[in-house]
Amino acid sequence: MSSAIVIFGAAVRPDSRPSETMRRRVTAAVELGEMLGDTPIFVPTGGVGRHGPAESAVMAKLLRDWGIDPARILEEPTGVDTLSSARAVAALLRGRVERVHPVSSGYHLPRCAMLLRLCGLRTGKGRAARPGPGFAEWRWRLREVPALPYDAVLAVWHRALRKG
Repeated sequence: MSSAIVIFGAAVRPDSRPSETMRRRVTAAVELGEMLGDTPIFVPTGGVGRHGPAESAVMAKLLRDWGIDPARILEEPTGVDTLSSARAVAALLRGRVERVHPVSSGYHLPRCAMLLRLCGLRTGKGRAARPGPGFAEWRWRLREVPALPYDAVLAVWHRALRKG
């Protein structure tokens, strides 16, 4: 079995181009793939947000532009938030890969890794995207304070329902 690099979505611009955050996350994923060296599959996540197309489709194109073989890209286009993306990825990958490696922004990475584990996947080393210039990361870290326990409770609840 191989491993998977799960790239959590970010905004698509009104003109259908990737946001800089999305570009940085894909760059971090490609760098992680080079470090792992075991030809992981790439799983970009995210449905259609405020602007289309789906975040996963825009990231898949970026990966192809980086030279990633399309056969190694498995889109997950249904997630509308971090928890729904983690749940969808777990359903998609359970039994198919040995380990998943989350990629997101630094402030968001701990929640992504936790949710993947709570959804039943074995996680490996993740990678945080580099923050953009002048990025006020503290504001986003504050947002994670209530989001992390809230999503954790929901993930455990969904997992219990699945087993029951």
